[in-house]
Amino acid sequence: MAYDLYYWPMIPGRGEYPRLVLEAAEAPYRDVARLPESDGGGMAAMTAFLEGERGALIPFAPPFLVDDDIVIVQAAEISAYVGERHGLAPLTEPERHFARSIALTTADLVAETHDVHHPLGAGLYYEDQKPEAKRRAEGFRNERMPKFLGWYEQLLERNPECDAYLVGDGLSHADLGLFQTVEGLTYAFPKRMQTLMTDYPKVAALRDRVADHPPVAAYLKSERRMAFNEDGIFRHYPELDAA
Repeated sequence: MAYDLYYWPMIPGRGEYPRLVLEAAEAPYRDVARLPESDGGGMAAMTAFLEGERGALIPFAPPFLVDDDIVIVQAAEISAYVGERHGLAPLTEPERHFARSIALTTADLVAETHDVHHPLGAGLYYEDQKPEAKRRAEGFRNERMPKFLGWYEQLLERNPECDAYLVGDGLSHADLGLFQTVEGLTYAFPKRMQTLMTDYPKVAALRDRVADHPPVAAYLKSERRMAFNEDGIFRHYPELDAA
């Protein structure tokens, strides 16, 4: 049976993380909220799940994945679940756990990225918190981005299996998560990323390696791949970017 992935149909957001793993694995899945209601999809189908009409396992928020009677919430957890079942996870137990830890750390970076443009709260419009966002952006660009990217670079340098992947000797859900985050940061902070990425050549090489992975490359060229926009996590506001 195909997996059912639920996420907002108008933004890539956090849903893009498990979606990339599903695509890289060439696993059958339905992107439910993007399907017509006549096919059992649409926002009504996702809302029914969130309101408890589909049973006691009620997700707090999307993304969530349904695999028969299993309901999994949180992008990193879904990505690990799919990756470990479809050859996109390390083989040993210690490395599998560490891949999950990497994915969770990437989720922290994604949350910090969101809070740059919404430092006072998600309930306010960006225009209501621009002065605070500019102040937050400066610290994020100069301190947090190098700290995270430097950690990924160090993992690649020290991986005893090979320096092509974050953990283990093959592509994993952790690598796919880093790819999506680098893409998002490049969209949101193009000037800063152009300057920073020269210091992290292995991260840059991993980004290119993932983009060239045949199933991922096909997905990136397809209509299923949504473009970043100013309604999602990664938003490009020129006044928040600087080299």
